[in-house]
Amino acid sequence: MSTTFPADVLETAAKNTGDIVTIALGHTAEADAVVVWDGDSELSRGLTEAYRLSLPDATFIDFNATDRASILGAFEELKPGDLVVMIQSTSFRLDAFRIRIELFNRSLKVIEHPHLARMGGKEALIYMDSLAYDPDYFRGVGHALKARLDSAKVGVVEGAGERLTFPAGFESAKMNIGDYTGMKNTGGQFPIGEVFTESKDLEAVHGTLTISFFGDTSFNLNQPPHPITLIVEKGRVTGTRNSTPEFDQVLANIRRDDEVVWLRELGLGMNRAFTNERTVLDIGSFERMCGVHVSLGSKHAMYNKPDHIRKKTAKHHVDVFAITERVLLDDDVIYQDGAWIV
Repeated sequence: MSTTFPADVLETAAKNTGDIVTIALGHTAEADAVVVWDGDSELSRGLTEAYRLSLPDATFIDFNATDRASILGAFEELKPGDLVVMIQSTSFRLDAFRIRIELFNRSLKVIEHPHLARMGGKEALIYMDSLAYDPDYFRGVGHALKARLDSAKVGVVEGAGERLTFPAGFESAKMNIGDYTGMKNTGGQFPIGEVFTESKDLEAVHGTLTISFFGDTSFNLNQPPHPITLIVEKGRVTGTRNSTPEFDQVLANIRRDDEVVWLRELGLGMNRAFTNERTVLDIGSFERMCGVHVSLGSKHAMYNKPDHIRKKTAKHHVDVFAITERVLLDDDVIYQDGAWIV
């Protein structure tokens, strides 16, 4: 298998993946590891080589060259606490076998790298950087952000002369920071770096928010030629300023299926490898960007709002990224100059 990444890039990527494996997931030499990979993209090949360096004793399985029964058989041989890494140019499918859910049900640790084919060239290098794991930063800042959100009565996002207000407090915040203490499952999709919540009362959210990126209808990152401002009334996007046809289509799709455009998730991204200048096409990776994103649409599996939303019929969850100069909780500034202050 050939890769176009220079040796120093692979060495850095090997350190990053090694830190994920050992520090974030707590994998040790006493446990077994299986890496399932494909060679269908530059990034998947490079990431596989990085894991060969950081997990030299693991079993490596080429997804495209191995029948499904053999892959499932390899999973069957693992014991609770062992590790599975999936390096995917798109997303692996094993018929009705829901891979990550089934692996978690077997008490296995899981690292997923999906949709790697979306990121090549410079984006592949940015993705490699985003895998760096600094436990003091992710865990220290992550737990501090959760504590502040959980106790806050009012939150405000300011940027580009606009102000979005969350005046009703927040639901208990969730963390994606590489700390799985007390959690049922260990692992998930990488890169990581996010603390997220939503308003206790969706209809209380109001104001305006200017965005610089959004997830388009292909789940790719779209950077419009100019920022777009959202007008939010009673928790719903009721209008826009300076929109684009692509974003109008996103909103139209949400209204078609969900009737209204709810503003739900408030995401505090922590991954410093992603910025307004350092972007990747895959929205599932870029949503960890150090800054603020919110979700549009009714769908949010982590929180239930039965008075407003029928969970079974909610279809859309579209991430949009705010131009953010400051974030305030109860008048205390917790984000400024591109960094979290907690």
